[in-house]
Amino acid sequence: MKSPDRGSGPRRGWLTAALVLVSTLAAAFAAQATGDVTSAIQSGEAIRIVVYNIHHGEGMDEILDLERIAALISDLDPDLVALQEVDREAERTGFVDQAAVLGELTGLAAEFGQFMPYQGGDYGMAVLSRWPIVRVTNHRLPDGEEPRSALGVRVRSPDSGRELDFVGIHFYRTAEERLAQARALAAAYDGADVPVILAGDFNSTPDSEVIEFLANRWQFIDKGADRLTFSSMQPEVEIDFVALWPGAVFRVASQRLLDEPVISDHRPLFVELKW
Repeated sequence: MKSPDRGSGPRRGWLTAALVLVSTLAAAFAAQATGDVTSAIQSGEAIRIVVYNIHHGEGMDEILDLERIAALISDLDPDLVALQEVDREAERTGFVDQAAVLGELTGLAAEFGQFMPYQGGDYGMAVLSRWPIVRVTNHRLPDGEEPRSALGVRVRSPDSGRELDFVGIHFYRTAEERLAQARALAAAYDGADVPVILAGDFNSTPDSEVIEFLANRWQFIDKGADRLTFSSMQPEVEIDFVALWPGAVFRVASQRLLDEPVISDHRPLFVELKW
């Protein structure tokens, strides 16, 4: 007598249907997870950056006006701003703390990095940040005709909690001085444990020894055809940059130089990154 087929009948059909359902649900969840990851990679976390040498607030029309600088910055809605040639309570600019005023006008946190005492106050650079600032370091660089430093702020993303070092740059004056300053800066960030973004006025062209040296570690953002940053009225040279380390963790979503010939003697640079 032939034994019954254990794989036949209603029970087999029920098991088959259950397995198909489980397999379908698993595939759906996997597809959704893959889609979420792919979407995150493609979109990335945005970092909007402005670089601007503000000529201590004095425009090409010889008018001292921080409000128009603040309006330009606010229109770009940045997360991080590197400003060069900033006064703090100096006589020539009305004893105003320019970094603090620009921070108030833009609604961004402000940090000042002193180069040297100047006219009863100080002269240096500033960083503005929408992201919470975790740590501030004013790295003293080798002196030249004027003392120089690099203003580093560690910031934390309010969305992901990830951190990076944003470093304001204003090298000066001779090629030898700038190269020494670049070497000291590279040494300061040689053991960096978070991504590093350099931003500012390097006073060096792309074919200079300074940029070639830094490009061994940092990836400089290519501006394309419209790349000349100085002067604002008649652009002739490219000396303002944003550089990234490690370059592989960032993607350049957009970048542009603004045609603003009056507010300062440099053109403002805007960069949007995806992290």
